[in-house]
Amino acid sequence: MTEQQEDLQTQLKEIRKWEKEQQRVWFWKKLSRLPFQLLDKLTPQFIQKKIGVILDETGSFIQTGGQYLTSEKQILKKFKKRLPQQAFETLQDIQEAPLAVMDDIAAAMGRARINAATVQGAATGVGGVFTLAADIPAMLGLSLKTLQDIAIAYGFDPKDKKERVFIVKLLQLASSDVIGKKAILQDLKHYDQNEQAYQRVASQIQGWREVVYSYRDTFATKKLLQMVPVAGIIFGASANRSALESITETGIMLYKKRRILARMEAAES
Repeated sequence: MTEQQEDLQTQLKEIRKWEKEQQRVWFWKKLSRLPFQLLDKLTPQFIQKKIGVILDETGSFIQTGGQYLTSEKQILKKFKKRLPQQAFETLQDIQEAPLAVMDDIAAAMGRARINAATVQGAATGVGGVFTLAADIPAMLGLSLKTLQDIAIAYGFDPKDKKERVFIVKLLQLASSDVIGKKAILQDLKHYDQNEQAYQRVASQIQGWREVVYSYRDTFATKKLLQMVPVAGIIFGASANRSALESITETGIMLYKKRRILARMEAAES
């Protein structure tokens, strides 16, 4: 372990402060889901069906990772570059890396995905509602891969179903209202320390379609404005960037928290 207990306690305190901030309600967020009710009515039926088919594929992520699994080898190379004096061949090697290095690599990968999402939103904003149909599932894919990148950066294996369940809950957390955030943060509080916590979350995740559709709804007002051709470039880029920034922050905070708790537990034992 590379950090002192006092340092781990300080960082854990910062994460818990962030968790409290997530539970504050903002008026505009209460209204943010309403425009998508209008979007559902305005979107042509054939696009609705296409979106539904692509969203269904996300369900396979929980079971197998499907087409969304990210590359562990690429992330191991990043650790080797940062710490050439150490061997990084497996996730177990990453688990022993300094938290500061984990933070830097996770943040760098998050920035890369955020930039990709911004370009994606601008590109699909050109065609209005018709390209919006392609943007939503593309953003889901980017979000899932971003959270997997962050998981690996903190030494967790997204090939493990337990981690894929956690990732989908993070996706839900980033898109929930204040009541939902409180409930999800409570569910994830002892995810590693209590097997019942994992079982409870895994049971909830069986209704994954609700998770996916709640995520879709977070695009809300900005995505509704993306329906306007050309002008949608600005709104699409802004909405995508904002969504990935939130997902990246959520992933870093809660995966870092799990790594800190694991190190504190190891030190105590």
